[in-house]
Amino acid sequence: MPENEETEQVATEPQEPAPAPEAEGAEEEPFDAERAKKAINKKNAEAKALRERLKELEPLARKAKELEDAQKSEQERLSEQLTAAQQRIQAVQQRAVRAEVRALAAAEFADPDDAHAFLDLDSFVSDDGDIDTDGIRDGLAELLKRKPHLAKPADTSPRAPRSDRTQGSSGNGNRTPNEPSAVFADFMKGALARGR
Repeated sequence: MPENEETEQVATEPQEPAPAPEAEGAEEEPFDAERAKKAINKKNAEAKALRERLKELEPLARKAKELEDAQKSEQERLSEQLTAAQQRIQAVQQRAVRAEVRALAAAEFADPDDAHAFLDLDSFVSDDGDIDTDGIRDGLAELLKRKPHLAKPADTSPRAPRSDRTQGSSGNGNRTPNEPSAVFADFMKGALARGR
């Protein structure tokens, strides 16, 4: 690792531009090909070691990314399940409130289904999911005050049927000429009178 430290130091230290060979002339050491080769080989070895280390770490990085994605997918799946469960709970609560409203409105409303159409059903469900029956009763009473035409009519007793003389047989033996039995009877009388 000392090689990495040198590389880091070289990278962090400000680079000074290389002086022109003519400027320093005598102070500069002559070009040594052997020393340059060693420096290049050293830098190549460092780069090779870093590439090998990178190849070793790439699978670990991929696995970490896959685990992160799998965990994120699991969280998303759980979040979707939670949302769906909350929607089902809300739908069940709405059905329960509508049923309660219909049941309480049946005594006073002409059509109990009209009652829940005019009320805000969400206001009758508490935070813990309980239905406020007293609140529904108060809401129905207020609704009947505002819209009295939704109430049942005052006279709800069954009406007695009126007699209709045109229905059924008259009971006196006289048949109307359009009745099938009267037509058949006339036909038979005519046939017997002719002697056939």
